Amino acid sequence: MRPQLSRSSAVLATAVISALALSACSSDPEPAATGPTEGGTLTYASGDAEPTCLDPHVGGNYPQALLATQFLESLVSRDADGAIIPWLADSWTVSDDGLTWEFALADGVTFTDGTPLDADAVAANIAHLQDPATQSSTGYLAVEKVTSVEAVDDLTARFTLSEPDSALLESLSQPWLAIESPAGLERGIEENCESPIGTGPFVVESWTKQDRVTLVRNDDYTSAPADAGHDGSAYLDGIEWRFIPDSASRYAALQSGEVDVIDNVQPDVLVQAEGSDSLVELDAPRPGATNRLELNSGTAPFDDVNVREAFIRSVNVDDAVSSLFQGTAERSSSPLASVEPAAYSDESLFSFDPEAAGDLLDEAGWSETDADGFRTKDGERLTLTFPVSTNQSIPAEISLFEQLQANAAEVGFDVQLELLDLASWYEALGANEYDLVSAPYTKVGPDVLRILYHSDGITPAPSGYFANHAQVDDPAIDTLLDEASATVDDAERTSLYEEAQADVLEGFYILPLYDQQNHFLLSTDVHDARALGTVSTPSFADAWLS
Repeated sequence: MRPQLSRSSAVLATAVISALALSACSSDPEPAATGPTEGGTLTYASGDAEPTCLDPHVGGNYPQALLATQFLESLVSRDADGAIIPWLADSWTVSDDGLTWEFALADGVTFTDGTPLDADAVAANIAHLQDPATQSSTGYLAVEKVTSVEAVDDLTARFTLSEPDSALLESLSQPWLAIESPAGLERGIEENCESPIGTGPFVVESWTKQDRVTLVRNDDYTSAPADAGHDGSAYLDGIEWRFIPDSASRYAALQSGEVDVIDNVQPDVLVQAEGSDSLVELDAPRPGATNRLELNSGTAPFDDVNVREAFIRSVNVDDAVSSLFQGTAERSSSPLASVEPAAYSDESLFSFDPEAAGDLLDEAGWSETDADGFRTKDGERLTLTFPVSTNQSIPAEISLFEQLQANAAEVGFDVQLELLDLASWYEALGANEYDLVSAPYTKVGPDVLRILYHSDGITPAPSGYFANHAQVDDPAIDTLLDEASATVDDAERTSLYEEAQADVLEGFYILPLYDQQNHFLLSTDVHDARALGTVSTPSFADAWLS
């Protein structure tokens, strides 16, 4: 076994933010209080969709991760520099062939129901993720290569893999693979969805649907990650996690002092907040994939690369992002978020060129136009179905889609935007009733490329969800992604991922837009909140109120 990082070798960080920028909206903010004080309830207002299940093993979306970060914990975490650090696992070793991993668990940790954290609990969690009845998607896809987990002893869990997985630690750091009480899991999905049981700094006390989740402090908390600001229980008495879908209402509640933190802050609100002496911004861009449009190459008309390129050349993303996001987001030309070191981009592939787009459509046989000015072929209009989740797309993003729709119409594409709730959006994807889709996917590390563009990703997970929405089916790309997943050499891994990204971009399977955004606004009464270095979810384990 090759030894890996242990808790004693990780440097404890007391910085307010890990790998992220916390900046005052005012150039002359009030001085912070002198030190942590205990007590008080923090009120958080989320604009993300309210989860249908609080257990992130079930499904596995970002709203679940936001909440789960407060009461569930993972085997490992990631620090400000992107290094994997200890959390519930003190240390780990991996065999020379990469097929066996052993995790030494922290001693003396218990779940909030009194169940001890041990190797059997870890095994039960991986089994829960892999059980089709759980209907996991994100977690299920992350542990596909794990064939078994067994207890070597009470505090040592041995993972056996079918093939090497260079992304295993990155995957295990994510909240969708957090470790839950096995006794809690045994209650069944329905009860566990209401109140998952973890080892975290807070406990789910109640959930009032379409209103709020009430979290209270875990007074016996002992399992902070290696970069936490302090050991022991949280300073806060609890958190009121409210759901306020309307952006203006969230901001008004923050301004009035009704809430302390808001997420999903819109570009216009960020601009309005500049200069405020009572607010600070936490800018926490997500890892994984960029926000992008995926072109369904598995069906006409995007089964023709010329039509895919024509669409991409027909839209002016640069101007749309610049005007609608008001400097709060930058245009991307990469499949990977800019925070990922392996990100590869080629701006030349995405230049706005309506004339070239028209020529490509002519070459593809879409050379006639109907009375409305849309291209036709054999009497059929060039129509693109574009379902959009109103729960996942902020208003500025929907406006961006509308601008791109207008651009594409000038060349002859009839883009049909369909605004859907989250459940209907998932149904449309599952029924393959889309030509374009925007489906953000957050994952630690470049292995997200395997999830999104390997042909295996066209096959649905037990939940019915599949991640390869562009339906890329290219043996050369599969080979590159398989090799990258199996190698432990960082330089070789990066090179392979860059080659795979180049092939995806040159195949015009996707249209990158901008990095996934996480903008939070906090009252200056909130101190030492931070975003974790994993998937940039906020953590209030160290936070306190003036």
